[in-house]
Amino acid sequence: MTAEMKQDFTLRISQANRTEMVVVLYDILFCYLEEAKEASEKALWESFCTSLEKARSTISELMASLNLETEIGKNTLSLYFYCIRRIAKGVYQKDGTVTEEVEGLLRPLRDAYAKVAMQNPEGPVMGNSQTVYAGLTYGKNQLTENLADQGSNRGMFA
Repeated sequence: MTAEMKQDFTLRISQANRTEMVVVLYDILFCYLEEAKEASEKALWESFCTSLEKARSTISELMASLNLETEIGKNTLSLYFYCIRRIAKGVYQKDGTVTEEVEGLLRPLRDAYAKVAMQNPEGPVMGNSQTVYAGLTYGKNQLTENLADQGSNRGMFA
C-alpha cells in the first residue's frame, strides 16, 4: 500500500460514519488482495504471504463489526470464516487465485454497504476530527484539500 493510499484511507476514516467505516475496511481488504495478486504473479512469495496476512487481519476487523444477534450477521460471519480458511490454504499452496475468489465473494457485500452508507444520516464516528474541504484550484484543474483547524483538541478526545 502506497503512502498516498494510506493518506487517502486515513482521510476517509476521519470523515466516515459507522457504515462508511465498513466500506473503507472492504477497500483496504481489496487493496491487500491486489498486492497479493501482483506478488504471486511475480513469484514474490514473502510479499504474497504478508499481503494475505494483512487481508486476513482486515477480515477479522470486519468480523468484529458484525451484529451476531441477526441471521444476516451469522451468515456473514460464516462467509468471513470461509474466506479466512481459503486465504490460509492459498498461502500454504502459494495459490494466487485465492485473491480473485475472496474478492468475488466479498465485492457484493462491499457494494451493498456502500449503498446503505449513502442512506445513513449519522455523522462521522470521529467527532473531533478536522473538517476537509475539497475544490478545484484556479487555472490548473487540480484537486486541493484544505483542512479547517478545529483547535488542538481533535480526534479521540471529546
